[in-house]
Amino acid sequence: MLITFFVLHSANKTINSMVLSGLALAFSRLIDDSVVVLENIYRHMELGEDPRDAAVNGANEVALPVLAIMLVAVVVFFPVTFLFGVSKYLFSALALAVVIALFASYFDAVTVVPLFCAYFLKPIHVLDEESANSPKSWSERFHAGFNARFERMLNVYERWVRKALDRPREVVWGFAIFFLLCFVFTPLIGVAFFPRADAGQFVINVKAPTGTRIELTNDYIKQVEDIIRKVVKPSDLTTIVSNIGVFPDLSALFTPNSGMHTATVNVGLKEDHSVSSFVYMREVREQITKQLPQLRTYFQSGGLVDAVLNQGMPAPIDVQVSGMDLKTGDALAQNLARQIQKVPGVSDVYIPQDMDYPALQLNVNRERASQLGLSPKEVVDNVITALTSDVMIAPSYWVDPKTGNNYFVSVQYPENQVKSIDDLKAMPLRSPNLKMPTFLSQVADVTQIQTPTEVDHYQLQRTFDVYVAPTGEDIGGPAKAISKIIANTQVPPNIRVDVRGLVVTMESSFKSFGLGLLLAILLVYLILVAQFASFTDPFLIVLAVPTGLVGVIFTLAFTGTTLNIQSLMGIVMLQGMVVSNSILIVDFANVLRSQGHTLVEAVAHACRIRLRPILMTSLATVVGLLPMAFKLETGSEAYAPLARVIIGGLVSSIILTIFVVPAAYLLIYQRRAALNIESLPEEAH
Repeated sequence: MLITFFVLHSANKTINSMVLSGLALAFSRLIDDSVVVLENIYRHMELGEDPRDAAVNGANEVALPVLAIMLVAVVVFFPVTFLFGVSKYLFSALALAVVIALFASYFDAVTVVPLFCAYFLKPIHVLDEESANSPKSWSERFHAGFNARFERMLNVYERWVRKALDRPREVVWGFAIFFLLCFVFTPLIGVAFFPRADAGQFVINVKAPTGTRIELTNDYIKQVEDIIRKVVKPSDLTTIVSNIGVFPDLSALFTPNSGMHTATVNVGLKEDHSVSSFVYMREVREQITKQLPQLRTYFQSGGLVDAVLNQGMPAPIDVQVSGMDLKTGDALAQNLARQIQKVPGVSDVYIPQDMDYPALQLNVNRERASQLGLSPKEVVDNVITALTSDVMIAPSYWVDPKTGNNYFVSVQYPENQVKSIDDLKAMPLRSPNLKMPTFLSQVADVTQIQTPTEVDHYQLQRTFDVYVAPTGEDIGGPAKAISKIIANTQVPPNIRVDVRGLVVTMESSFKSFGLGLLLAILLVYLILVAQFASFTDPFLIVLAVPTGLVGVIFTLAFTGTTLNIQSLMGIVMLQGMVVSNSILIVDFANVLRSQGHTLVEAVAHACRIRLRPILMTSLATVVGLLPMAFKLETGSEAYAPLARVIIGGLVSSIILTIFVVPAAYLLIYQRRAALNIESLPEEAH
């Protein structure tokens, strides 16, 4: 571990929670390798060898399979190089930490463990004499009882293995059919880019009917706040901060509000809140829809993780309508929003832009204004000063002689000065060149129009955004339905519809990651070919990968866990773990065959001997990941998919590998032996 921390520090990698979780798995691999070596040394000691000879012979016997296990575990992290964006920064440090720790664990297992065994273990006959001459302690009695029960379990397992070996073809074909049938459950598995985490807060974008005065919008927000206080438990609620309307100054840059009819409500929860923020969001949404149907709302988690993954966008799915014709683009966006709202799995659909906001249009008669000594700019400046304000920075400012503070001078009409269009038309104009009193109505016409609240652009094109929020964590299902709606919608000329946001990054990452995963399996096979000098044995070893995928499919489908970047990383780690179990069986079966055992006896005996290290290593990993899988710690929602995938895959691999791999081994080598006999000359038969 110290070596890993030193290398990560030298590479300027951050020691974060992802790295620590990877080191925990690498530590379990260290225990696994040590258990395999130690168990083999004990087996040699039971055959009567001296501890030093047993340490040398036992370590040498498993050095090749342990090396193969380590190399496989290293190679499976190859798909990380295909990631990009946020996911690459999340997992590059994890992959580097695990690879370094795996090399260190292999060195420790094949050097330190045999050394300690050679110097600290006593011969079996000495231990038997000491135990015979002294009363047994409770630990010795427990050990003896456990071994007796484990031997009985091994006898039962060996009988079932021999039954499987009697019908190897049926076992292999039965597993193949079962594996294919498991894909029936894939529609139950949602797709997401990253697990949804409870940020302890949520944000509501509220939009009243267009043209609503700010006083009425304020009353609406009071009712929304009352609903929040009734839904959220007082013991969980900390703050409610509402931002209503928008001001025509710099503050408009820092608010999503686009008019007096819009508002943003930020709700903060306590750190130890008893109910998830997503539950509160659903209940508040239902109550607002029921009590205030005239309001349009859009809910966001408000978390930093979602903001980073969405690249600052308020939604993971952004349907963007681009074109220079605002009316046509708005009509198409509204049509798409109505269809998307009916898609299962969609909770909120929100268009931030409005085209029907009431406004006043000022048409300046340039000729008349010029005759009176006014320029169009001076007319506009007078109107802006009257309706908002005019802040003078220089030279009209005052410096407090006592404190030295600067005080700007703000000029504005009284609030009740302009109550109607007639009041605005009667507004007197000021200019140094004016020779007689002049009113606005004399130089300009004021008419009522409808105008956009905001005009957004993407690559110089005017755009309308349709923000789509999923009901749960799954965004793959809604994204497919939205793509189908866009394909079936007739788009007017010079208008383009694109899907942007997190869903695009997710699809690109998954495609590249899937390609990397296939290449990793190929590299694993090639490395095993070089290690075992055979094309057959690596095929049998890689056969363990489908046995683990069976558990992955069932775990994701029946726990409601999505297929996301974390669960994909769990599948990557799982490959190295399940292949290691298969390596132990295949390698030891080859050793027994080289010692003169028959094919059936070699396979059956290898399964019996290797079952103990397989169970010990796999169950140790499963037990260690249980707290993470059950989300017992703060922030563990982000890592639960990884732990669940590994647990489900390991459990299914333990059950299936110890029967499928022996049957496939026997089937292939029986066929090879039959072909070799048929190829001999008749005199040799």
